[in-house]
Amino acid sequence: MEHPAAARGDAGLQDVLRGRTDGAQRTRTSSNMIRVFISSTFTDMSSERKVLLEKAYPEVLSFCRSLGLVFEVVDLRWGFRNITSGDHESCEVFLQEIETCKRISAGPAFIALLGNRYGHRALPRLVSEKQFEVLLSKLSKKPEGIKLLQQWFLKDNNAVPPTYILQPITAHFPHYSDLRPESGPQHDKDVLSWRLTETQLLQLLRSAATDAEAAGDITAEQKQLFYTSGQTAEMLHTAFPIFCFLKVYFSVFFFSSTVTEREFQQGLWKDEGEPSALLFIREIPRQKVREGPKRLARFMDVTADGLLDAEAQGLLTALKSRLYTASQKILNLHSVELSKGGIDPKRKEHAQYLDSVCEQFASQMKARIGTAVDSPVEGRRRKLWGSTEEEKEDLSDWVVDEVGHHVAMSAKLCRGLHGREGLLGKLCLVMWESTNVRHGPLVVHGAAGMGKTALLCKLAQEMQTVLEAGAVVVIRLLSFHHPQKPDVDHLLRSVCLQICLACGLAPPTPLSTSTHLELVRFFQNVLEDVSQQGNSLLIILDTLDQLSDQNHAHKLRWLPVNIPPNVHLVVSMDTNSEAFANMRLKLDTLKNFFEVERLSLDEGKQIMESYLRASQRTLTPEQSTAVLQSFEPTGCPLHLNLILSAAKRWTSFTLLTELRLGANTQDMMSQLFLMLEEKHGRELVGRALGYITLARKGLLEAELRDVMSLDDDVISEVYRYSLPPTPSLIRLPPLLWARLRRDLEDLLEERWVGGVATITFNNRRLCEVVSTRYLTSERRGRSFKILAEYFQGRWSGKLKPASLPGLSLLLSDRKVPPQPLWFAPGLANVRKLQELPYHLLHAGLWDELRQEVVGSAEWLYCKSRVCGVSSVIHDLDQCSQYMDCTETRLVRDTLVLIKPSLDFLDGHMDMSLFYTELLARLCSLATPFPSVIGRLCSQCEEWLLTCPEPILVPKCSFLQPPGGALQHTLPGLQGGVLCVDVSLEAELLVAGSDEGVVAVWSLADKQLIHTLQGHTAAVLSIKVIKSSAHCLSLAADGSLMRWSLMSGQQLLYIPEAVPVDPAPSSVHLHLSDHLLFVYSGTQVKVWQLAGAQLLLSSSSSSDEGSVVLGVLEDSVVSLSDSGLVRLSRPVNKTQTLEIQLENSLRRLTLMSSVTLPKHRKVFVVSKEGFLYQISRTGRHTVDEFPLVPSLLSVTEDEKILLAGSERTLSLFNINRDSVDGFLNLQHEDSVLSACVSSDCRLLASGAADQLIRIWSVTTGALLDTLCGSDAPVTSLVLYDGFVVSASTAASCIQLWSLKYDTRHKPTAHIPAGSAHVAITKDADRVFYVRQQSQHEVISWNNHTGSLSDRLAVSAQVCCLELAQHKRLLICGLNTGTVLIYPLDLPEETLCIPPPESFSRVLCLAVSSQEKHMSVAYEDSVCLFEITTRDSFPTVEGPLERVSLSLLHAPLSSMALLSDRRVLYGTSCGEVMLYDFGSGSSSKLESHHSRVTCVTASNWGTHALVGSEDAVQRLWALNPLILDHTMEYKGFFFEGVLSAAFSDSDQFVFTGSQDRTVKVWDVTTGNLLYVQYVYSPVVRMVTYRNGFVALLQQGSVIRAVFRCPDHISPDFNPLRNVKAQYRVTSREKNQGSQQASTSDLQDFNPAQFNLNLMSMLKAKPSSTCLIL
Repeated sequence: MEHPAAARGDAGLQDVLRGRTDGAQRTRTSSNMIRVFISSTFTDMSSERKVLLEKAYPEVLSFCRSLGLVFEVVDLRWGFRNITSGDHESCEVFLQEIETCKRISAGPAFIALLGNRYGHRALPRLVSEKQFEVLLSKLSKKPEGIKLLQQWFLKDNNAVPPTYILQPITAHFPHYSDLRPESGPQHDKDVLSWRLTETQLLQLLRSAATDAEAAGDITAEQKQLFYTSGQTAEMLHTAFPIFCFLKVYFSVFFFSSTVTEREFQQGLWKDEGEPSALLFIREIPRQKVREGPKRLARFMDVTADGLLDAEAQGLLTALKSRLYTASQKILNLHSVELSKGGIDPKRKEHAQYLDSVCEQFASQMKARIGTAVDSPVEGRRRKLWGSTEEEKEDLSDWVVDEVGHHVAMSAKLCRGLHGREGLLGKLCLVMWESTNVRHGPLVVHGAAGMGKTALLCKLAQEMQTVLEAGAVVVIRLLSFHHPQKPDVDHLLRSVCLQICLACGLAPPTPLSTSTHLELVRFFQNVLEDVSQQGNSLLIILDTLDQLSDQNHAHKLRWLPVNIPPNVHLVVSMDTNSEAFANMRLKLDTLKNFFEVERLSLDEGKQIMESYLRASQRTLTPEQSTAVLQSFEPTGCPLHLNLILSAAKRWTSFTLLTELRLGANTQDMMSQLFLMLEEKHGRELVGRALGYITLARKGLLEAELRDVMSLDDDVISEVYRYSLPPTPSLIRLPPLLWARLRRDLEDLLEERWVGGVATITFNNRRLCEVVSTRYLTSERRGRSFKILAEYFQGRWSGKLKPASLPGLSLLLSDRKVPPQPLWFAPGLANVRKLQELPYHLLHAGLWDELRQEVVGSAEWLYCKSRVCGVSSVIHDLDQCSQYMDCTETRLVRDTLVLIKPSLDFLDGHMDMSLFYTELLARLCSLATPFPSVIGRLCSQCEEWLLTCPEPILVPKCSFLQPPGGALQHTLPGLQGGVLCVDVSLEAELLVAGSDEGVVAVWSLADKQLIHTLQGHTAAVLSIKVIKSSAHCLSLAADGSLMRWSLMSGQQLLYIPEAVPVDPAPSSVHLHLSDHLLFVYSGTQVKVWQLAGAQLLLSSSSSSDEGSVVLGVLEDSVVSLSDSGLVRLSRPVNKTQTLEIQLENSLRRLTLMSSVTLPKHRKVFVVSKEGFLYQISRTGRHTVDEFPLVPSLLSVTEDEKILLAGSERTLSLFNINRDSVDGFLNLQHEDSVLSACVSSDCRLLASGAADQLIRIWSVTTGALLDTLCGSDAPVTSLVLYDGFVVSASTAASCIQLWSLKYDTRHKPTAHIPAGSAHVAITKDADRVFYVRQQSQHEVISWNNHTGSLSDRLAVSAQVCCLELAQHKRLLICGLNTGTVLIYPLDLPEETLCIPPPESFSRVLCLAVSSQEKHMSVAYEDSVCLFEITTRDSFPTVEGPLERVSLSLLHAPLSSMALLSDRRVLYGTSCGEVMLYDFGSGSSSKLESHHSRVTCVTASNWGTHALVGSEDAVQRLWALNPLILDHTMEYKGFFFEGVLSAAFSDSDQFVFTGSQDRTVKVWDVTTGNLLYVQYVYSPVVRMVTYRNGFVALLQQGSVIRAVFRCPDHISPDFNPLRNVKAQYRVTSREKNQGSQQASTSDLQDFNPAQFNLNLMSMLKAKPSSTCLIL
């Protein structure tokens, strides 16, 4: 089947899915970010910027969040007043930020605020060699000027082409950036000196440029570079302090900021940027003369002597003219008269102006953002980040995004690879040679940083050119998921989806791959399918050692080692990793391993030259030599790349002594960080890098700025020598991060997820070095706390204390955004969901973690819905690793239990259903665990009780609760488990199933290791060979196999080891001195264990009645029915020893036997009541033995004999010649299995009642009862405080811990699959008849979870019924007798004798008022009266009797109405209403299958009739009219099993075979609610405003139903299920006439297409709903 995504015909999509790098370039995740750059001057527009920050930005932020967008403002002027740049890089930083905003933003990206200042026209930092020398030539008459220019501009020959660079101010004025108080005079002097120098330099350059333009040497545009402002900086008469960050001496450079023509060119006019821009211009209309230029210095350009700068004003006028002409669509023009030289928000007109700016900004931004969001991206509607209400995205959407990311990254890494041709050739050759045969995976390994990833990327690129056009290349670079390690399940699902979509295969569904085991199987099957198609497939999985250890991924059990033809699998890993060690164990040959060794010097030189060429840089010969000398000892590509990232910043005049070269990778990283610290300050660098390292999923840049603004240490360092411009509002000046971010570009990467870009390190080794260098234990804890408080939203809208030098404690607003869980209805705060639990945990804020995460039902739902329930489980797993919190583990286990339902619904579970599941599982644990689980239950119940929609509210725990002794359920088999064995030495569990499969699990990690297939019939016996990691399996098809438990390989195959036709009832394996014995009842075969040579095959068929009892060493012991024992040594062919047993002169009937190898004895129990001990020497003894055991075994030390007979398990001490019984352990049902612990202190027994009982061998006390098997327990193993249990009726193995917290022990329930059940309406007692023995009725106390009474009956029970109010249990037998048990008089029993025909009872019914009861026999229906005599209940009758025709189908269900009418249905679907009063009958509309449920309403007005098919009918009884026909088709089996009406008869509840409870409106027939309960509901009873029900699995449901008076027309009762239904109702105005109001006449409930998921959004009508 071809998936729709694969059939779109989209070449770009197919290119991506097939791993083509050119296709990856065309698929980029659409952005969900709005990032705007604010361009303005410092003081000129400071009032406007401040009011925007306080009012407009929060409004736009809230709007963006409501649309699933991230909103960021980049205002690099904020936090400074007037700062000039010491290294002249500010213009480049600003322009780079504008480009970043335009690239990232999905909407507006540039906001300009322009006043009446043009700005400072600074010196250009870079001048090309040719241009600079032309300028120098024009200054030949000014030698001093040339000298000054050559002093400040140095030629850099490392630039390509060479460039002159303006030197940092501190190169000549060292105190310019020194803000220490003691350096004040020198600082002031250097500032003044630089101003004068800058003026001189500008004059020289402008003069030269003018002359050069006149001579035609440069263009007018080039000349303008020296006149227009590269940056506008306020040059006030008093210098503003410059901040610094070094502890002893400081040299961090601060830059002025401005609105410049370059910014306008970049933001407005380049690439037609106007659609993504807004422009605000403020004009000053008039000023009084006395308000001269000095009063307007903040708002207009003035010269140093205080005069108006006419030249700057002329340039500003020209700029505004261009804006007025070209940018009318984005222009917002304001005319404001200043007050005392400024904007005063207290003045009315100024306040109105500022409000107008805010209103225009917010409204125009929201309009443009809304337009951008509504515009489709690449033809598809934009996906809202964090939405819970959107339809599930197409499978192809997210996988294409992920594939495109890895392919694009692969293409990028390929470009830097040089060398490795030999290794690439070897890999290609091996793949070519193995194309047409089965083979193993190829393993590329080496030390960290050796270039394994780049090599695999190059391999993928090379193979694309070699393989045919339709080949698929799958590549996953797992190392790029750091700091979080990827999950193997996500990896497998992603790879499988890509292969399926690319090859036209059916993709995995959540339902079919909901477990790790199912995913692994699907992955292996996909490889086989692709191989059979003949397509070529290459899968490359890089750095498997970086997988998280979830599902024990490092053990690589999920990785196939037998790869089919046409498929190639290449993996890489660190040589020193656990994964590599396990890989060596998995693969037998070393030819599949390829080591990536260190690079040669020549290869390093090639890489260096290529890197520098791409960067348009070069190095001097001395610098090149230094680089290669540093690289040569390591030969490590990562080391070389780090060196080159520093080297590309070297100028040709950088001295060799100034080069920072590390001896190895870690040392080089430290050198890079040290250089950053010297430029930006250790505190700023360490905190920024630390937060990036600690973030779980990386950080948005806005988040990093917010977090650093909350860090008091950073703020104190920033404002050490000056106060912030606005002390009441303190944040990190954004320019500081922008400068650092620019210098970190080679170490960071943008990671796009959900259309949002976070920043992380591009190499995991950087995280390790940052952690070592900056994150001490104490600092790590403080940083985690700040991150946790940020994502909690603790300081949003609140004042945070700040301690700044020279000030007492200061309360300030840090302007961090709020962090609600929901940004809007159905729109979650994804970043909070991702980050908060991680940071609360590692900050040690465990109380907050329990309150806000673990103990918050809303949080659990929100994250499960948005991020997937697996992510919540992973969070809680991490919590359990640090916190010893039982409640956290219980909540985690609850979500594991809920996960299958969420997977089935593709994660689209409604909040009501999620809360219902939580409450139905945790309700019983609320009292013993009040702090977390109690709160969860209260939250769920409170929400459900106020839910505005119809809802079922659980009143007890009826779904499987978490906790208890059951620790693990091990899947892996199909069919029942017939045999189990354990190897404690290898910690392995081996089991065989009746489907012929052998499964092997690790007991250490509870993971399936192997599924061994080869047998074609049931596996009868399993034997682990303790001397080696091997096992033997023997099957009913006669085959005997030997397996390696380590590799899963079949080592030996012997056919016809046992008879096949007929197959023996039991077979045994015995190992002795390198011999293998296989014996059944009549046959013995012996092989040499090593060579599988058959030494003997003998049969006792010639000796009639002889049975093989066992093997003692090499002697075979057999017994004839005459009591003659033969001991023979068939291998040695020695003389046979024959012994006649005592007390066996007559015929001996063998019941059981057991071999005692250590005692060299065989125990034989006969039906005649004797136990014989037969030794290898022929000596024997006999004892009377009172039991006829169905179970006979001995303990490992052979000191205790266990014998199980019916409900009794007896223990006997084994003496030399006798056995002495010392314990008789009574059970409630037949004992099926038993085992004793190795220290002989504990005994575990399994019974048919599905319970495991733990006993003290010493005292015989019952220590514990373990419930939850849900199948008869036929196999048990005790080991190391655990019990392993299995059943022939179940396909899974269960592991139980004997050391668990009994506070969360689940209450036992009745056995699953009981033949007949009844329940009291208060749910205190349940009556049931076991499927195995239907000759007794068992009374079960539901409150205590224990059996309370046994009611013996004389014949097989056919049906049970309860008269609830009169408390009578009515039991119908197959003899026709009806027994009535008064529950309040347990010693009394009433009996209705059988009819003359002795027909069996088919069904029973009691009227609603309990005055009458009806009994349906095979040939008649009788009416009886229920009365009392002397306060004792009696039954009179039969009052009436109606005979049934012999052709009449047997009755299957019946209801008795209060007016003595009986409504019944038959096994053929007929429905009849018989009136005992008038003797008349009416035939109702028939069903097409067996009628399974007939229920009358409490007030006798209606009756519901349901059948095995999808149809149920609701009849009005007075008069008899069909009101509604309800047709329902679900995913599982159909058919109604039980029903109950509400007290008021307003609603009817139905329990169905599809494991749901449904609620229907009696008046309209509408479906109101569907609750999935995991098991068919077999009985329902009305209880108050709800019902009590009994599940087939044995649990009791008690729930109340709430329905509001008004239901929204948008309400869809099927939103939590995959189903469809239709209701056909009679039109009320037509009286008794029935008319279908459905327009779907051809509706067929059997035709259900589960792929029509878009129809799940359909609204229900009053008569019909089709999904």
